[in-house]
Amino acid sequence: MMETPPRCKFAFIFSIIISIFLGLVSFTLCIASEIKRNKKEDLRWNGKLCYLPSSQAFGLGIAALISFILAQIIGNSILFKNCYSRRKINAQYKLPFIARLLILISWLGLGVTFILLIVATSMNRRQPYGAGWLNGECYLVKGGTYAGSAVLILVTLGSVVGSILLTIKTNQADQDPKIHAQMG
Repeated sequence: MMETPPRCKFAFIFSIIISIFLGLVSFTLCIASEIKRNKKEDLRWNGKLCYLPSSQAFGLGIAALISFILAQIIGNSILFKNCYSRRKINAQYKLPFIARLLILISWLGLGVTFILLIVATSMNRRQPYGAGWLNGECYLVKGGTYAGSAVLILVTLGSVVGSILLTIKTNQADQDPKIHAQMG
């Protein structure tokens, strides 16, 4: 079989490292957002209307979301490029069941984390008197929302990297030369 050029191997490994790095950055930003989110003592009440100032968690949450989405895109691009090149070599190639399951988990994790981060981050934006977050009422992000998102990011990142490694291992097993005994 054809050997992958060293330049392609470097790009492949570099892309995996970038994906992991972005996922860890997103994880760290979620933890920072958990610490910096608005707390009950930040809430101002004038007897009728509420006010919450903007929190640093707003910017941190947006940065976490962007880095997480980039990590997911890069990780899945590597995975699908690897599967596509495998299929070009061997038309019978099928993605292993566990790898497919991990891909499903990664996309479900992305969806749930995306929703959690969008909602939590938007609640940390300034909520002026009479406007609030929803229907003129002020809302605080529940403690642990960002931390839960951080855990989901690690699960999703692990699923993507795991599926990549499973496809690499399968590819290497397919490329090992088969030795057959001669009949004679």
